[in-house]
Amino acid sequence: MVRRLILTFSVCIALLLQACTNLGPDFEEPEVVWVDEWETDLYGQVMAPPSEAEDLSFWWQAFNDPILNGLIAEAQSNNQSLRIAALAILESRAFLGIATGLQYPQVQRANGSAARVDRWETEGGDSGQHSDLYTYSAGFDVGWEADFWGKYRRSVETADAAFFASINNYHNAQVLLAAQVTQSYYAYRTALRQVEIARENAALQERSLDITTKLFESGQSSELDVQQAKTQYLATISTIPSLEVTLKQIENALAILLARRPGNLPELAAVKADLPELNSVLIAAVPAQLILRRPDVRAAVMTVAAQSSQIGVAQADLYPSISLVGTVGWSGNSLDATTDTLSTGVGPSFSWNLFNYGRIKNNVRVQDARLQQAIEAYQLSVLSAATEIDNAAISVVKTREKQDLLGEALEAARRSLTISSKRYQEGYSDFQRVLTAQQSLAARSAEYVSNQGAHISSVIDMYKALGGGWQPTTGVEILLPETTRNTMQERTDWGGLLDESLPAASQ
Repeated sequence: MVRRLILTFSVCIALLLQACTNLGPDFEEPEVVWVDEWETDLYGQVMAPPSEAEDLSFWWQAFNDPILNGLIAEAQSNNQSLRIAALAILESRAFLGIATGLQYPQVQRANGSAARVDRWETEGGDSGQHSDLYTYSAGFDVGWEADFWGKYRRSVETADAAFFASINNYHNAQVLLAAQVTQSYYAYRTALRQVEIARENAALQERSLDITTKLFESGQSSELDVQQAKTQYLATISTIPSLEVTLKQIENALAILLARRPGNLPELAAVKADLPELNSVLIAAVPAQLILRRPDVRAAVMTVAAQSSQIGVAQADLYPSISLVGTVGWSGNSLDATTDTLSTGVGPSFSWNLFNYGRIKNNVRVQDARLQQAIEAYQLSVLSAATEIDNAAISVVKTREKQDLLGEALEAARRSLTISSKRYQEGYSDFQRVLTAQQSLAARSAEYVSNQGAHISSVIDMYKALGGGWQPTTGVEILLPETTRNTMQERTDWGGLLDESLPAASQ
């Protein structure tokens, strides 16, 4: 009779498993209604046709600068923020393993005990009689909750989505790192050029100071001209220390990105002070397509997917839990009058949290609210991405327009200084015109270099806004150096996870 009941129960469990369902909504990627029709108004002014486009994965190579290429390669190997993002992938993969393991028997417990009991006779004095008894037992319990409502399958979906989100977060860290290194490198070159410009202007003003001094000593000019020329010269010289402070700060910021100690950047000694003239940004796809492929946007999608599955996990608690439990036990002792015993047991377990006073339903509502928050956050991430592209595009176009105007103004300032200096030496005008021309030249040259640096920065921002600079991940050995993996393997049994290839991130 018992065997028949067990067989019947097993058949019922098998039928239930075949009829298993997944509670909660199945994930659907949120729709962005405007994105297919949108492109920046400045698209044609910033980007070239697809036939001329370049690969965004290595966009910095368009600068054709070997020093920059080397710095980015080193940063991708050593940067700590990037390594933290890589370790987060391993963490999420381990969590995925936990979620997967919960689909199998959740209770697997072995227990055992052994004891010795000693007894001495004490009645009527110390008789010296002694007896002992040994007892021992061992058992094994197992329990498996059938995933009838999809609780554990939804948990696996959550962990899987979080795993892919971590891969996209790593790609986004690559995007940010490439932009940060390039921005810092050209900020350094811009500051270096500003120092050079200040010294060139100071040299011109020093010559004027020499001229006014000689004219004053010969009685052809007043001391006022000498003091004004000296003031101008010293004021220009005084700007150099602040620029040198900026150079050092940029160098230290770049050293952090490369995981080097401050001041350990000998490569910068070979950097030229001049700044490159850039061509149009060359992009192979329209912004609408590139927005949805940005790693941070894809990570936001995976966050939505992970939270979507949590609704099903919460809803499963509304329904009964059906489990199959079993136990095997063995016990005995050292008495000859008794024998060892073996006991087994198997049967169903049923639990249902009927009186939860709204806790479970409210937890479902909590998870649904979090899902909607994740959806809104995704929509916001797409809007932010489009805004970044549009802001970068207008900056690229307008700084380029401004550069042309500043170039003409700079040439006019140089010509004005030449004429005013000559007229002063010939006695046709006072020294005030020379001072004015020198001030104008210093201001125009500084503004020209500053805008040139701003234009380069806006081009870098454009590449970053389009999500350029990440490469597909093929394995953990690419993400972490061998020394780090060896240390982790010696400290903890990672199995094959440290050498296992990674899937391509969702795109």
